[in-house]
Amino acid sequence: MNGIGWFQVGVSDAAVARRFYGELFGWTFGGDGAYQMITTPDERSVMGGLAVGQPGHAIFYVVVEDVPGVCERVEAAGGKVLVPPTQTDDGPVFAKVTDPEGNHFGIFQPRG
Repeated sequence: MNGIGWFQVGVSDAAVARRFYGELFGWTFGGDGAYQMITTPDERSVMGGLAVGQPGHAIFYVVVEDVPGVCERVEAAGGKVLVPPTQTDDGPVFAKVTDPEGNHFGIFQPRG
C-alpha cells in the first residue's frame, strides 16, 4: 500500500500514442477501446493504461486501502479532489486529486 501501482497517459489518438511509446520504449498495448492496457518490457514496472479521448495528461496512481478516507486527508492537507471516489465496473475504486501546488495524481483501491 501507498506505493505507485498504476500510471495513465491521456491521448486523443491511440494509434499515434501506441506507435510513439512502442517505438520509443518497447511498450505493448492491449485492447482497442476507450481504455487500453499498457505493459512495459521491465517486469518490475507497474502497468498502465491509455485513456483515449482524454488528452493532455500523464499521471501516476498510488495504491491505498481507503479511497474516500484518503480524499478527506488530501483536502485536509491542502490538496483538492478533482474526481471523487468512483467504482469501476470491474471493482477497483479510484479518485483523482491534486497536491497543494496543483500537481495531479490518482489514488486507487484494488477490488476486494
